[in-house]
Amino acid sequence: MSAVALDKGLQHGLSLAWRGILKIRKNPEQLADVTIAPIVFLVMFTYLFGGALASSTDDYLQMLVPGIMVMNILQASMTAGVQLNTDVSKGVFDRFRSMPIARSAPLVGAVLADVVRYLMCVVVLLVVATIMGYRVQTGPVELVIAIALVLAFGLCFCWASVFVGMLLKTPGAVQGMMFVLIMPLTFGSNVFVGTSTMPGWLRAWADISPVSLLADALRGLLNGGPVAGPLAGSVVWMVAAVAVFFPLATLAYRKRV
Repeated sequence: MSAVALDKGLQHGLSLAWRGILKIRKNPEQLADVTIAPIVFLVMFTYLFGGALASSTDDYLQMLVPGIMVMNILQASMTAGVQLNTDVSKGVFDRFRSMPIARSAPLVGAVLADVVRYLMCVVVLLVVATIMGYRVQTGPVELVIAIALVLAFGLCFCWASVFVGMLLKTPGAVQGMMFVLIMPLTFGSNVFVGTSTMPGWLRAWADISPVSLLADALRGLLNGGPVAGPLAGSVVWMVAAVAVFFPLATLAYRKRV
């Protein structure tokens, strides 16, 4: 593909991303899952399990917050596939197909528009965590890097949601399938507990899971500790996710519409 075609494809994608942002402005209830869910999960896991899994809820909060950031971003990424599937079902993509735009632009636009939702999710989580007693132990630079990293993670892995959204027939089926995929991925990690207590087969996976690696990278950036190893592993997973699911999502989209 030529540089000119790539540039036009990006421009078209950005234009459709702005369309998605305008939809959020007109229907702010679309942000309910990224504002309410982070609060519910943070409060529930901190006060239900903090005393049992750590010496105090304050200590557990320091471990939990970076992991919950990853969990909530993964859950927020599920919406991209659901919304795209809804647009296809309502015939919106029939209009896109008649327009002189890049074939992948509607998908790219939907993914880029989700940055607003991801940012809202992270900000709400950090504000509530701070009220509950969480404190960033490093500095503002590390905090900004951590936020940028988790946003990039969401953008990369939401292509899996886009692929499922183009593959299945109804929004409900997309949501159900993504839930089945995300929940084991989240709980089979070190988000809530250390991997040392897990069975050997589960620990082997949890130690290299993209969720565990990103959670460790965020803990290093926000709480202090090693960053390079988990960060490198997270980047490898993100690149792999885009390399696998972007072409699959584009192919499924072309077959669907």
